[in-house]
Amino acid sequence: MRSSILSLALLAVPALCAPAQNSYPIEKTVTVTVTHCPKTTSHSTSKSTSKSTSYSTIKTTDVITTTTSTTLTGEYPTATATATTPAKTGLNELAKQAGKVYFGTAVDIPGTAEENDKYYLQQLDNTRDFGQLTPANYMKYFATEPQRGVFNYTGGDILVDIAKKNGQLVRCHNLVWHSQLPDWLTSQTWDNATLISIMENHITNLVKHWGTSCYAWDVVNEALNDNGTLRSDIWLDTIGPAYLPIAFRAAEKAAPKGVKLYYNDYNIENPGVKATAAQNLLKSIKDQGIRVDGAGLQSHFIIGETPSQADQESNMAAFAALDLDVAITELDVRAQTLPVSLDGQEQQKKDFYSSVGACANTKRCVGVTLWDFVDQYSWIPSTFAGQGYGTPWFKAVGSGKLVRKSAYDGIAEALEGKSID
Repeated sequence: MRSSILSLALLAVPALCAPAQNSYPIEKTVTVTVTHCPKTTSHSTSKSTSKSTSYSTIKTTDVITTTTSTTLTGEYPTATATATTPAKTGLNELAKQAGKVYFGTAVDIPGTAEENDKYYLQQLDNTRDFGQLTPANYMKYFATEPQRGVFNYTGGDILVDIAKKNGQLVRCHNLVWHSQLPDWLTSQTWDNATLISIMENHITNLVKHWGTSCYAWDVVNEALNDNGTLRSDIWLDTIGPAYLPIAFRAAEKAAPKGVKLYYNDYNIENPGVKATAAQNLLKSIKDQGIRVDGAGLQSHFIIGETPSQADQESNMAAFAALDLDVAITELDVRAQTLPVSLDGQEQQKKDFYSSVGACANTKRCVGVTLWDFVDQYSWIPSTFAGQGYGTPWFKAVGSGKLVRKSAYDGIAEALEGKSID
């Protein structure tokens, strides 16, 4: 779209998806029809580096079963373990009681079915669970600068207005990334000075427009390869490694007092070559007298392969030793095989517990953000074919209501400092 204002009519809600032609029996008495609703959000395809695969038997969690035919939407197991944490107890409230700033979620509004789902919107407004929101797409480069020097803030403003109405913080995401760039930027060759000017202008305009509406900005996103080297992209290949301190300096210059500036990446959640490279990178920027306030640990994990809580705590401590805050910014724990067994669901609960527990035990960890909170609206199925079930909620067809999975209990118990069941 080549216009200065993006019409809301262009942010059309996609058509509802149809049920897949496969079903799974529950204990040979029930059929659960599975519907796969792919999300169109582009995102990194990060992987966990931990290889733990042990599963434990489910214990005290309730299990949804029935003796009549039913239909559930999403990537569902044959029986679903549900949360037992009292509904009046919210994750954001527990996070604050644990000394954190927030517990939150990413949101892909406007332009998706989320904005017309009343149960989704009711939960989004539930500040007992969510004290912070992240725009999944509409603050990214393609959406905010569709033509050079022509800025469109419509989508981001909608999310910010929701957060302001609810008294929720916003983690603004993101300013400089290798992906989801507009065609005008990627379809031609730039010289060093011109691309620096373009990047600085983009950062300055976005940071000034949203001002103190942003609790924090992800200034640079995913600049590293898994081997710790800098990723080849338009920024590195044209400007060189200096684009990173230049980006943070521009953000620092434009940011109002109190707005936090973060580096955000995946596979930097536990000790290893990429985490060390990220720490060295941020230290080098800070050593130049440029402000970096925190490291965002994306935390897209796989059931049974999530790094241990001890490893995650050790890694957070390494970032904190550089006088950096840390935050879990994009948490989900996906199943590689569907449907998910009850043992797999119990392991998922433990995996959520490990990550959130690491944050709870780390003073400089300010909070946790889910990368959306309902399976149907997750980015996972459209990115990893045949995978899913990565969030703490699912949506049941018929009632249309959201159901908390046992993963919710894992999060709550971690924030409460309880031993996991």
